[in-house]
Amino acid sequence: MDEVSISPAAMRIVKLLVGKPPQSIADLIDATGVTRTAVTEQLNELAGSGFIERRTERLTGRGRPRYLYVATDGALSALFAGYQGMLVPAIWRAIDEVGGEDLTGEVLEKVSAAMAAHYRSQITAKQPEGRLRQLGKILGNEGGLVEVVARNGKMVMKKRSCPFISMLDENRNVCCVDQQMMAAIVGSKVRRTSCRLEGSPCCTFEVRRSRRRKK
Repeated sequence: MDEVSISPAAMRIVKLLVGKPPQSIADLIDATGVTRTAVTEQLNELAGSGFIERRTERLTGRGRPRYLYVATDGALSALFAGYQGMLVPAIWRAIDEVGGEDLTGEVLEKVSAAMAAHYRSQITAKQPEGRLRQLGKILGNEGGLVEVVARNGKMVMKKRSCPFISMLDENRNVCCVDQQMMAAIVGSKVRRTSCRLEGSPCCTFEVRRSRRRKK
C-alpha cells in the first residue's frame, strides 16, 4: 500500500498509544486536552488507516464495558517511514557488495518465491488471465489499488498503488521481486510496460492471454 497520510492531530494520538498499555478515550482526552468529539474523530481517522485497534474491556459488576485503543504495527511503520526508506536500500547494497550480481539474483529469486507461495494458495484459476484477475482481487482486498483489464489480446494489471514505495533502491530490486512474484503465480511471463518511476501514472504489467482450444 502507498504511504498513508494522517493529520498532525491524529499522529499525536499515535504517539500517545505506541509502546503503552491500551488507552481509553478518557485517558486520551486527559493527555491531549481536547474534546471528546475531537479525540473520537482522530480515532476514527486512525482506525480507517489501520493504525489502531479497538478492544473491549468488561468491568466488574454490572457496569457497561468500555473501549480501549492500541496502536498497530502499521502505526510503528508510520512513525519510522523515513528509516525504512534508508534501511532496505542499505540491505540491497550490502548484498551486492558481499556477493555481487550472482548473490543479488539469488536473493531476488528466493524473496519472489516466498511471496508467490504466500499468494498461490489463494489462487484457484487454471489459465494465466484468470490467475492474474484473482491476484488483483487479493491485492485489492489487502488495501491495494489494482485494476486488471483485457487489452489488445493481453491481460494488463494496473497497480495504482505501490506497497514497496518506501523500499526502493537505485537498482529497483524490489520492483524485480514484484514482477517475478507475479510471473510465478500466473505461470506465464510478465512484462512491465510502464513504471511510475519513469513518469507514468502507475506501474502496469502485461500477460499474454492464453489461446482457447478449438472444439
